[in-house]
Amino acid sequence: MDDSHQHRTADMGLAQLAGAIAEPARARMLCSLLDGHARTATELAALADVGASTASAHLSRLREDGLLTMLAQGKHRYFRLASAEVGQALEALLVVAGVTRQPFSPTTPDRLRHARTCYDHMAGTVAVALHDQLHAQGWLLDDGDDYQLSAAGAAGMAALGIDVPQLQRQRRRFACACLDWSERRAHLGGALGAAILQLALRQRWAERELDSRALCITPAGERRLLAAFGGR
Repeated sequence: MDDSHQHRTADMGLAQLAGAIAEPARARMLCSLLDGHARTATELAALADVGASTASAHLSRLREDGLLTMLAQGKHRYFRLASAEVGQALEALLVVAGVTRQPFSPTTPDRLRHARTCYDHMAGTVAVALHDQLHAQGWLLDDGDDYQLSAAGAAGMAALGIDVPQLQRQRRRFACACLDWSERRAHLGGALGAAILQLALRQRWAERELDSRALCITPAGERRLLAAFGGR
């Protein structure tokens, strides 16, 4: 391939992406996702002030151009930026345009947003913080759509009394990302997530609230929970 052909290919690719971003409704959708929180097609349609069918066409275009990915969770479909590089490019364009982005504003009641159960594992801001911490310190490793433990992670879980081999023998996913419906970011699901919730309850870092999915986790309990899993 000669240089002129490479330049034409690069120019066409850039023009295609610029066209995807240049449409105002699509630009609003993309900018709303810069905070790292996933959103549904309905939410993105409302943010972009377009109808459902128009939003669907815009989202298909953005996915085809590699700017968005879709996550299926139960009956819901969530959209987020395809990569950190997409976010960095959009941030740079916003700086040039002199525009500030709006922060994510959850509507979930504070009590449920902080900590609650999600099936048999922990959800909410505390669970998302724990998920991010386990990744940052290298205990959790990506394995396609699932997670595996590193050697350090397996040793850390064993030290806390979590029987990792027994969890791996269960007829369910060992560990996976579960999209948190209040934070719109991932918390830890699967057998490992369930085991961590049971450990937190046994250690009294968390307590169930009667007749509610909410978990009571005090600031001290949150610190102890995060510290137990390698936090500082």
